[in-house]
Amino acid sequence: MNSRLLAVILALVSVAAIIIATQSFMTESDTVIVVPQNNLHTNYTDDVRPILEKRCVVCHACYDAPCQLKLGSIEGLTRGANKERVYDGERLLEANLSRLFEDGHSVDQWREKDFFPVVSDQAGTKKQNIENSLLAKMLLLKEANPLPTQKLLSKEFDLDLNRDYQCPTDQEFADYAQDYPLWGMPYGLPAIDNVAHQRLIDWVAHGATQPQPQPISSETQNLIDSWESFLNQNSKKAQLMSRYLFEHLFLVNLQFSDSENKQFFKLVRSNSQPGQPIKGIFTRRPFDDPKVPRVYYRMQPVLETIVHKSHMPITLNTARMERWSKWFLEADYTVDTLPSYQPEEASNPFISFAQIPVKTRYKYMLDEAQNTIMQFIKGPVCRGQLALNVINDHFWVFFASPDLDVVENNDEFMQQARQQISLPAEAQSNALPTSWLTYAAKEKQYLKAKSEFIEQHLKDKVEVTLDLLWDGSGSNGGDNSGKNDNATLTIFRHNDAATVVKGLVGKQPQTAWVLTYPLFERIHYLLVAGFDVYGNVGHQLNSRMYMDFLRMEGEFNFLSFLPKKNRQEVREKWYRGSVSEVEKYVYDANQTSVETDLNYKTEQPLIELYQKLQSHFTDVSNQQHHLERGSKHKSVLEPLQQINKVQGISAALIPQSSIVRVVDVENQNTHFYTLLRHNAYNNISHLFGEDDRRLPEEDTMTIAPGLMTSHPNAFFTVTTTELADFANGIEGLSSEQDYQALRKKYAVYRTSADFWEFADAMHQYFKQLNPLEFGVLDFNRLENR
Repeated sequence: MNSRLLAVILALVSVAAIIIATQSFMTESDTVIVVPQNNLHTNYTDDVRPILEKRCVVCHACYDAPCQLKLGSIEGLTRGANKERVYDGERLLEANLSRLFEDGHSVDQWREKDFFPVVSDQAGTKKQNIENSLLAKMLLLKEANPLPTQKLLSKEFDLDLNRDYQCPTDQEFADYAQDYPLWGMPYGLPAIDNVAHQRLIDWVAHGATQPQPQPISSETQNLIDSWESFLNQNSKKAQLMSRYLFEHLFLVNLQFSDSENKQFFKLVRSNSQPGQPIKGIFTRRPFDDPKVPRVYYRMQPVLETIVHKSHMPITLNTARMERWSKWFLEADYTVDTLPSYQPEEASNPFISFAQIPVKTRYKYMLDEAQNTIMQFIKGPVCRGQLALNVINDHFWVFFASPDLDVVENNDEFMQQARQQISLPAEAQSNALPTSWLTYAAKEKQYLKAKSEFIEQHLKDKVEVTLDLLWDGSGSNGGDNSGKNDNATLTIFRHNDAATVVKGLVGKQPQTAWVLTYPLFERIHYLLVAGFDVYGNVGHQLNSRMYMDFLRMEGEFNFLSFLPKKNRQEVREKWYRGSVSEVEKYVYDANQTSVETDLNYKTEQPLIELYQKLQSHFTDVSNQQHHLERGSKHKSVLEPLQQINKVQGISAALIPQSSIVRVVDVENQNTHFYTLLRHNAYNNISHLFGEDDRRLPEEDTMTIAPGLMTSHPNAFFTVTTTELADFANGIEGLSSEQDYQALRKKYAVYRTSADFWEFADAMHQYFKQLNPLEFGVLDFNRLENR
């Protein structure tokens, strides 16, 4: 018998069996509830969690989960929902913390924080359990009112990312169902299939039974013991190392390469030492006072579904421990006293970690540079345009070499300059909006000190060539002949989200950065360690404003490789139109009198510089997103190359991030590609009015194999025989009507019957392609146009 036909028959038999063994009754919202009459308890781990991961976590994960309902773990389910938003750029006072696994550890604690249940807190009869479950009622509402069959949803569906969530409690559900009958779950997406639906209802009816904790294998426990021993040595030198590591790893998902169990762990501070149960110390920021005599650093299992928008993995292995030992413990320096946790000191890494050599700190950050920058991108700061309109849509990132005697690697200079550096976290989370002049004055002092040091110590001693840039040497963390492929990175911004990938991806970008140690470190303590997503508007505005200075410093470092006579011209193109006073104020301070030693042959040195960089880093740049890594057929490569050349209005009509499935009609092999649009602006120097500064005629595009977004806006399916038409269609776009015609041919709409089949195939492909970095994508930004 045909295997597909057999699967259909088995599914129908399963549904029929469930229905036969059920009893139906009506809720007050006229929704039919099917009460299971069998005695089989659906298992959460094997039956329920896989459904939630595939159908619910795509919208309900992380800080931006609607109604704070996180469905990636049983702890999130039992915590429930909350009407308050975590992301709020207008609040006058810092919000109370509500981080899952950190700020509450029992149902009672969450109820005290105004979280209300979505499955009943008290077990009752099967009927009572369903009647008292918002989860069940939302599923039943969807079953009673399926998604409309037309391609586009009507305006009664509010799909704006910043919409006002309804978040009804169980007592409010009847009114919700009457007012919004089409707003069952999954919201704005097709219903889950009947078998999955009934499994969830069955689990709720039987009391939403909790799973047993999964034991940690003895092999994994031995690795945990080894790392906890390493991180909790008694010497002051070791304690300072571990504090530094924690403040750079607290968001990271850690796994052990030598373990068959690919479970992830978080590094947490604890009041209990290794060998005892973890007593977590969870403060607002990782450098806040733990209020205990001795902090211990422990490995806490990650219990939530891994989602791509917050997944930042690092593998802990013997080689990494050896590198950290060499850099932090074997290096020739002493630690006399441990730094305090006072905000003015703890918020400034140049003070708190001054005893650790600059080169040690910098080599650590470079070793996993993508992951470190990923924390800027995937950490809680990067949600919303207020946070992200401080960067361009497409730019490359390079790093100053840690082994050269340049100013930012010099301990003497950093000792002098650290007093000019302060960060917004010093004012903590109830900050008043600070005049930009306050930070600009200190930034100008720092840049002046930097210029003076160069003039006194380094001018005429260092040649300005590409040899000043880190080429991946000095680390065993890479796969390119002993070099580390973190040496070149590409950052993409997609409106209010962003991605960082290894390699120089796409055409020559809008801008580029060169990061030095102090710049790299300041960005981390601004946007990661020092940023509080629960902070007030003053804290958030100050952080965004400060990032202006850091972006400009990275850009100026890059411009220093151009001839002096061309630098201002290039920068003026980056900052056209009405430029903010911030840029004008620090412009002169960022100037350097040092001429480049690179040889330029044309009147377009910027283009030449990009070409020189691509050639210089050929051997170390990661190639995973080069077109040849997907299908190698000429019939595929040529249309994709054509798409990569599209610019202007045609590009502007495409969503900012799309996933394209290409199916080979001959062998049915499938490849998934990411298609990105890069918005062009006359400048990004203002907090508001971004649309007024758009230059759609300069928009560009990048299509590449693999995953380069956590937040897709659209899905497309194209066969190899259709790909040329798809590319021609994109190239020929000139109106919204043209885009709609393209979508009718190739798009997988929110309402498409094969929507979940596409989603499952996409996730499976990405998981096979890169199992370490895989995580469930976020569907909250899928378009409806």
